[in-house]
Amino acid sequence: MGGYARKGAALSPKRDPRSKAGSPYTPANLIGDPRLPRTPAPASTQSALRRELYFFTLYRALEAGLLALVVFSPFGDYFVEPRLPMLGGIAATGYLIAAVVLLYTGRRGSLQVQALVGVLVDIAAATLAMHALPGAASGIALMLLFNVGAAALFLSMRTGIAIAALAGVALILEYLWSAADGAPSSRQPAELLMYAISFAAVGTLTNLLGRQMRASVALAEHRGAQAANMAEVSELIIRRMRTGVLLVDGEGAVRLANEAALLLIAGSQGDSLHGLSPDLDRRLRRWRHDGVADETPMQFGPDLPEIVPRFTRLLADSDQSLVFLDDTSLLSRRAESLTLATLGRFSASLAHEIRNPLAAISYATQLLEESKEILDADRRLLEIIHQQTQRMNGIVENVLGLARRERAQPEYVELVGFARRFIEEYRTNHPLEGDTLHVSADQPSVPALADPRQLHQVLVALIHNALTYGRMPGEPARVHLHVSNAHGPQIDVQDRGPGIPEMVASQLFRPFFTTSGHGTGLGLYIARELCRANQATLEYVAMPGGGCCFRIRLAGPHSLLPA
Repeated sequence: MGGYARKGAALSPKRDPRSKAGSPYTPANLIGDPRLPRTPAPASTQSALRRELYFFTLYRALEAGLLALVVFSPFGDYFVEPRLPMLGGIAATGYLIAAVVLLYTGRRGSLQVQALVGVLVDIAAATLAMHALPGAASGIALMLLFNVGAAALFLSMRTGIAIAALAGVALILEYLWSAADGAPSSRQPAELLMYAISFAAVGTLTNLLGRQMRASVALAEHRGAQAANMAEVSELIIRRMRTGVLLVDGEGAVRLANEAALLLIAGSQGDSLHGLSPDLDRRLRRWRHDGVADETPMQFGPDLPEIVPRFTRLLADSDQSLVFLDDTSLLSRRAESLTLATLGRFSASLAHEIRNPLAAISYATQLLEESKEILDADRRLLEIIHQQTQRMNGIVENVLGLARRERAQPEYVELVGFARRFIEEYRTNHPLEGDTLHVSADQPSVPALADPRQLHQVLVALIHNALTYGRMPGEPARVHLHVSNAHGPQIDVQDRGPGIPEMVASQLFRPFFTTSGHGTGLGLYIARELCRANQATLEYVAMPGGGCCFRIRLAGPHSLLPA
């Protein structure tokens, strides 16, 4: 069954779903606001921007190295003749040192501050270099144009325009500086104006492009996260839904199975559908070939519930199919619940009608018992009448209690502490008179999901039956309450009595079935219905060493609440 679990999906077929650890998914706050948030960029966007700034800073260091090579290399005079060698050396050295420092500190601090400081260094170094190396002024101006445009990607619109304007002003000031020194200039004012306009245009356009790019990236990441959250929610719903789901590829291999399917195919071996169930594989192949679905109930094993398979394609052009396994016992239970609800209302009305004449019979019997003219033989008949009226009254009370039963309110219950408190309370309210009643547990803590009031009611009924019928003749009753978590949370109520015959055991939970002349036959039936209302089961387990055991299997603490 190892092939059923998709990687990363946390759907392990070897683990009992009722004992799973808490799921990390929480329905609340998974689906974000569809509008783009006005919050800072996500961490991944910030990381991408910082990486781009790092490459820009590395490019600046290469520019500074090239400028230093031109200034200090003995072959630099072949490319450009410096007018002010000392100023050129100072500008090249300072620019190289600043570029290396910015490269080293570029992974820390604010992106905007790093970009702003870097472009200010570019403008200052370019201005000094153009004044010292007039022959390379055009090339330096083009390099500065690229740097201004690249820096505008990381800055706000206002700051980007201000930097572009500052670069243009720096070119004009350098031109005026050269004119003041009386040095001839090869550049014309029109060229300076063109560069100034280019700085403003490139800075504005790259800033707009950067804003649009960041908005697109943030929107894509937001929608990607939203889609991932939706996928996780959908996976959670499929994994925890009560209908079994199998994903089968074109070759018949089972690629995915949810928790309900793992329970329905428990004990079956193999990673192919044919290995699990040749009958189901035959039905799927027939449906794929003829489009005819055989939806008659089937079983994966003799001890597994009946299921009704339904088939559908995963995608229209895909060879993968989804097989839905509907547990017929759930459908039968729902139908039975509806029938019992209707019957309960009818029984409640009938019980009310029976109660009044029953009270009159009981009262008349008591009056006859007080008469001195009644013979002893007749008094025995009156005792029988009184006993049977009491039994009838018990049946009426049980029927009314079943009809008035409140909806279960499951909550997280720590079973070990609950069982110990229950035993202490029962001993206080019901003196044992020589009988023994104790509790044990395999683990210090066993969490479960149940309505504490209804679980208390079930345990009272089981303990009462065990103390009444679970004793050997002439011996005190020995009742043991055991809490364990071997295959999910469970409570065993065990006694050391004569046990229950097999023919009787098969009818234990039928309403009004009793082997006692004083019982109503509704105690175990009501207890089982209360367990069902709490997503639990109540079953009889024969004990090899004698006695009997009633086992309550409860829902795990992370099970879905009943609808």
